[in-house]
Amino acid sequence: MYLSTDKKQELFKNHGRSKAENDTGSAESQIALFTYRINHLTQHLKVNKKDHSSRAGLLKLVGKRRRLLDYLHKRDIERYRAIIAELGLRK
Repeated sequence: MYLSTDKKQELFKNHGRSKAENDTGSAESQIALFTYRINHLTQHLKVNKKDHSSRAGLLKLVGKRRRLLDYLHKRDIERYRAIIAELGLRK
C-alpha cells in the first residue's frame, strides 16, 4: 500500500499541532494527509490517463482540503499561513 502506518504517523508528527503521532484530528494534520494523497493520485493519473474513478476521488480530496483550508483561514489566519508555507501550497 502506498500509505503505510509509519508514513501516516510521520505526517501527523511533522504537521500536527501537538507534534504527536496521535494528533489525527487537527486541521493541519488532515490537510497534510490530504496533500500527500493528492500528490500520489496526481502521479497515478499522469500514468493512467483513463482512470476516471480515481480522477473523481482526486477531485473529492481536493474539495475536502479546500474546505479545511477555508475553515482554518476563518478561524486562525496564522495557522493557515503556516500550513500553506509548510506544505508549499499556493497563496
